[in-house]
Amino acid sequence: MCRGSDNHLTHLLFVCSQNRLRSPTAEAVFSRYEGLACASAGVHDSADVPLDPELIAWADVIFVMEAAHRCKIARKFKRHLHGKRMVVLGIPDDYAYMDPALVRLLEAKVVPLLGGRRAG
Repeated sequence: MCRGSDNHLTHLLFVCSQNRLRSPTAEAVFSRYEGLACASAGVHDSADVPLDPELIAWADVIFVMEAAHRCKIARKFKRHLHGKRMVVLGIPDDYAYMDPALVRLLEAKVVPLLGGRRAG
């Protein structure tokens, strides 16, 4: 996990179901971008890194892979969200870790929201 503590960084949290394929891929891809600190987690208790209130507090923006993830987070962590921005990427669980098609899809959906930041 590349959580940064520098206040000049924008903290992006990527969330999927089990934190094994999609969200770790997103964390790896966007960790290369200047000005970003990235982390990933899963909504299921059995996730490799389960989502918790500390990660939510750390994040400036939470990117979820599916609308179902947003719903589960809203139910389970409602009191911790405090108006946090959550973006649904609409990426199904059809990809392997670092699948080039997944990387392209993530970049197509996330890069336009990064305010001109580029990979370092």
